[in-house]
Amino acid sequence: MTATLEPVRHAPGFTERYLLDPDVNADPYPYLNSLRDHGPVRWSPLHRAWLVTGHSQLTRVLREPAASAARVGPMMDAVPEGARGDAERAFEILSRWMVFTDAPDHRRLRQVFQEQFSARAINRYQALIERVTRALLARRAVPGRVGDLAADVAKPLPALVFARWLGVPQQHSASFWYWNARVGDLVLGAAQEEREYRTSLQSLVNLEDYLADLVRQRRAEPRDDLISAVLAGGQVGAGVSEVEFIGMLTQMAFAGGETTSNLIANAVRALLLHPDQLAAVRERPELARAVVEEAMRFDGPSKMSIRVASRDFGLDGDTVRGGDRLFLVSAAANRDPDRHPDPDRFLVTRSDTGHVGFGFGAHFCIGAALARMVARSALEVLITEYPGLRLAGTRHSWQLSLLNRSLTALPVRY
Repeated sequence: MTATLEPVRHAPGFTERYLLDPDVNADPYPYLNSLRDHGPVRWSPLHRAWLVTGHSQLTRVLREPAASAARVGPMMDAVPEGARGDAERAFEILSRWMVFTDAPDHRRLRQVFQEQFSARAINRYQALIERVTRALLARRAVPGRVGDLAADVAKPLPALVFARWLGVPQQHSASFWYWNARVGDLVLGAAQEEREYRTSLQSLVNLEDYLADLVRQRRAEPRDDLISAVLAGGQVGAGVSEVEFIGMLTQMAFAGGETTSNLIANAVRALLLHPDQLAAVRERPELARAVVEEAMRFDGPSKMSIRVASRDFGLDGDTVRGGDRLFLVSAAANRDPDRHPDPDRFLVTRSDTGHVGFGFGAHFCIGAALARMVARSALEVLITEYPGLRLAGTRHSWQLSLLNRSLTALPVRY
């Protein structure tokens, strides 16, 4: 094993780069490694934020009560004046998302869904997920054909599973997932022009209206889905209001598809770029579970999360002031050599899976068990039943995003 060198905190000749620089966006890891080696916590005048890139420092911030997830206000401030017609209601909806709340409200809201997102509850859907996976691949991934794995598999599979789980009828799927995609433009920072903001804000309002109507239907006629199960638990109207519940459903609808889609595409790409690791998984298909974890660490679906200091606190010898933003760069922390030996190597037999791809602590992703199951199902079928699967070219483009790590396409030969 290669010895881990002590990081150089003040590397000579280091020049900060904009994280949305197209070259950095396309392949962020060389720059993020140098940024972390220069200092795992540093103030960035360019981004007007603290960049936290070390694994131990990042997990420390995620345990820090003064590092607040409530950042809806700054998001609203970015909306152009001409797009503010639907902004007030849209941001009221966002303020009810668990990811934008702190304790004790975060715990209260999360508790409503805790049982339905447990591994035990999710395991009930394993047969459904496997059936949907095989049906989708049979239609879209014809052996010998060249296609876009992102569009053919990675995007529609989580959408189909999550829509079924939420109880969205098939005939409503197109509108439902269009609204979700536009909400993603708002939350992930892809909306830039006034027209894009207007579309995203209206889509969030439409999504809430639709889910509110679905909740009313499930109260009158329960079915085997997430909404019915939570309503049957009796906490809606007691632990949380119905308005809060519907707001949280908009978060579930958005988060479920986006993260899992990116995870599947990035994991397949990593395997196909590392034939030795693909061969190892084909010899031992049970390693598909490990592929999911290593893909989350090596090239996960999210590059960072953002916090705002609610008051002054100390971090790694520096003082973070109240009101300061913190960029928690999980993509850098997941390749921290102080935490992961040989971190730039994609290794499916890696025994230590202590990545922060799903978050950490109180804000650990509540949907992690479902995302893992959907991604593992896709990988198992692709690995075992598509022996000819290979990349159709190795030049890939990525959506320009501060937060997301999302391929625009993944051309393959099935």
